[in-house]
Amino acid sequence: MIPVSSLSLAATDERDAPLCLFSHPGGVLAGAGALPPALRKDLSAQAAAEGFTGELGECVGLRADRGGRSRRFLIAGAGRREDASPETWRRAAGVLYQHARGRFEEISVLPGPDARATAEGLMLGSYRFSEYKKADPSRLARAGLVFAGAAARRGIEKACAEAAIIADAVAMVRDLVDRAPSDKTPESIAALAQNLAGAQTKVTVISKAEAEKLGMGAFLGVARGGGADPVFLHLTYKPKGARRKIGLVGKGITFDSGGLSLKPAASMETMKMDMAGAAAVLGVFKALPQFKIRAEVHGFCPFTYNLPGPDAVRPGDVLKAMNGKTIEVLNTDAEGRLVLADALVYACRQKFDAIVDLATLTGAAVVALGSKVTGAMTNNRALLAQLFSASKRAGETLWELPLPREYREMIKSSFADLKNIGKPGEAGTIIGGLFLQEFVDDTPWVHLDIAGTAWTDSDTPTCPKGGTGALVRTLVEYLKAL
Repeated sequence: MIPVSSLSLAATDERDAPLCLFSHPGGVLAGAGALPPALRKDLSAQAAAEGFTGELGECVGLRADRGGRSRRFLIAGAGRREDASPETWRRAAGVLYQHARGRFEEISVLPGPDARATAEGLMLGSYRFSEYKKADPSRLARAGLVFAGAAARRGIEKACAEAAIIADAVAMVRDLVDRAPSDKTPESIAALAQNLAGAQTKVTVISKAEAEKLGMGAFLGVARGGGADPVFLHLTYKPKGARRKIGLVGKGITFDSGGLSLKPAASMETMKMDMAGAAAVLGVFKALPQFKIRAEVHGFCPFTYNLPGPDAVRPGDVLKAMNGKTIEVLNTDAEGRLVLADALVYACRQKFDAIVDLATLTGAAVVALGSKVTGAMTNNRALLAQLFSASKRAGETLWELPLPREYREMIKSSFADLKNIGKPGEAGTIIGGLFLQEFVDDTPWVHLDIAGTAWTDSDTPTCPKGGTGALVRTLVEYLKAL
């Protein structure tokens, strides 16, 4: 697996490297109390003269007298103080990194009020996928977060260490999502997942033959046209003294052509990202032992291709899921819910306090919520409230969609217990959630549709074009809070 970046991040006292600060509109420098008032005034005046306003996304380079000599300064906009959040500090730090990466070998950063978010922004912004193409070189090799006095050092060191864990987990997900589909067969991902095994983490690989014995007819039906054997991963993290038992389920379609219900060519161009949910589960498991999470956590990742091979499932076929429910497949491009059906049944039999599934499930989620908001559906409001709280701390936005019982009529089939699609063009994301609800019984459960948030079509301050690693931060925050 590719390392997160070549950026070295550590707590530091103030060095001769360019000193980086953040500013709100109006020339208010954040976290710069250690600087002399005259210097702060000079920097604010110079920045204003350069047209810098302090809005999020801006960055300006200046020179000013510091200790009797000329010193370089970088100031990044942090947006309005009343709008400040951990995510604004991440994005501002990401802008700072992008501005500095081609100019300097080292920077010193005054982290402002949120040192960990600043550190995460720097490290996430430094990520580049370079498995097939040499990444654009970055001169920036070291970033030091400046601590004001020895008493603050420990907090800054902790912020840097935790940011590195998160960034490394997110980078793992981005690497997997960005990898070419032919280079991430289910078996090859299973081999990579074995690297997560350790003293507290176990990785179990369920083969196609074992899945057949378990009755995973829905999962195996999708895999029939794939040309490569499917793999079902069961990861277990079991620390001593755990009082909660949580299941994470991720959709793992390593390439989605739509099957016989073939997608248009343009719609397939990013379908290597259809395993982002399962990749996120693997990313969380990378972080669990490092954060010493005290809950018992299980991960369930069904990996397969969805291709129109000679034995591919056909529209009109009926598949039987692990719990005995039969499913009429009317659209083979609604395959994610089929593999998740068996994964959820398998998970529920382990008796969890809560289950969370993540899936790039529906294009309708992108239409409804765009690329910055994840759709959330649940049968348990208390569990959803916990995830909402975690998402706010992580800077990832969730939005609840309902699961109206009357809409369930849309997935009733004349020839089976269920059908895998509803009415064309109507409530597509909700229908996907209602379908999955048929396979969780009474277990507290949240479904997260990351179809819009798992991929970015353009570079952002904290992520280049490609996989984003969506919801790794949220799930880690949720599990830490337990």
